Amino acid sequence: MTLSEREEISRGIAAHQSARSMARLLGHSPSTVSRELSRNGGYDRYRAALADERAWSRAHRPKRCKLANDSRLRQAVASKLRLNWSPEQIAGWLKRAHPGDEYYQVSHETIYRSLFVQTRGVLKKELLGHLRSKRTIRRSRRTDPNGDRRGQIKDLVSIRERPAAVEDRAVPGHWEGDLLSGSRNSYIATLVERHTRYVMLAKVANKDTQTVVSALIKQAKTLPNELYKSLTWDRGKELTDHRRFTLATNIDVYFCDPQSPWQRGSNENTNRLLRQYFPKGTDLSGYSQAHLNKVARQLNERPRETLAFETPAERFNACVASTG
Repeated sequence: MTLSEREEISRGIAAHQSARSMARLLGHSPSTVSRELSRNGGYDRYRAALADERAWSRAHRPKRCKLANDSRLRQAVASKLRLNWSPEQIAGWLKRAHPGDEYYQVSHETIYRSLFVQTRGVLKKELLGHLRSKRTIRRSRRTDPNGDRRGQIKDLVSIRERPAAVEDRAVPGHWEGDLLSGSRNSYIATLVERHTRYVMLAKVANKDTQTVVSALIKQAKTLPNELYKSLTWDRGKELTDHRRFTLATNIDVYFCDPQSPWQRGSNENTNRLLRQYFPKGTDLSGYSQAHLNKVARQLNERPRETLAFETPAERFNACVASTG
C-alpha cells in the first residue's frame, strides 16, 4: 500500500466511511484495509504518515535501497534534482540511458520516499526545495466523498494495454491530452506528442464530453494520419464519448490508471509550462484559437534538453517531411 492510498484511508475515516467502502474506492480487498487499520492504531487512531513509516520499518529487505548502496546512482539522482527534474523524469531518463542495467535504475517512488521519509537518510532534505510541489508530504488527488469516481467510463481501454512502441517513445504519432482549467468553468484542451514533445492547444466552450470530443476530432483532422495514432487521457468524464472520437478519426484512446498523472508525464509538464501564459485563476474563455496557436508555437520553438536542445517544432517538422 502506498502513502497516497494511506492518505485516502485517513480521509475516508474523516468522512466516516467503512473499511469496506474505502477498500472499494482504493481497489483493495476489505481485509487489506482492515489489516492496515488494525496494525496502525485502529479506526480512531490511524495516521497515514505514521502508518507509512511503520510499514517501511517492518519491511524486511535483503538489501538496502539502491540509493543507499550506490553512491554513483545517488549522485546522479541528486544532480538531476538540482536541475529541477522531477523524480518521474529522473527515473525515466535512467531507464532510457541505461537500458537493461537494473542496477543503475531506480523508481520514482524510491526517490520520493528517500526525500520525504528523512529517517532513511539517503538524499539530503535540501533537495526537497527542487521539487515543483513545495508540500512537505505527498498527497493524492481527492476522491469524491459521494463515491463519484472519475474512472467510470464505459468501454475504456487501460494504458496497460498500450503498445510498447508508445511507451518507449520510439515512433511519432502518439499523443497525451488533458484539460487546462481556469476560472468561471473555462478550459483549454492541451495535446502533446510523446516522441517530439510537440504541443497543440484547442479552444473548448466547456468540459462536457460532446464539446471536448468534437474539438479533439477537429484538431486531429489537421494532422496526417501517420502522425496521430493514439491518444492517452486521464479518467476525466470529458472523454466519456471516446468511442465517437475513435470512430471519427481511427485513433485509439487509452486511459491512465486512477490518480496517476505521471502516466501522462509530457502532458503534465506542458500544462505546468502553460501556467506561465495562463496563470491559475485566469478566465480562459476570452482567448481566441489564434492566440492559443501563438502560445503553442512559442512552446514548440523552445529548445528542450530532452531533445538534445532541438525544438519540438524541428523534430515534428522532420516527422511531417518523412511522412510526405
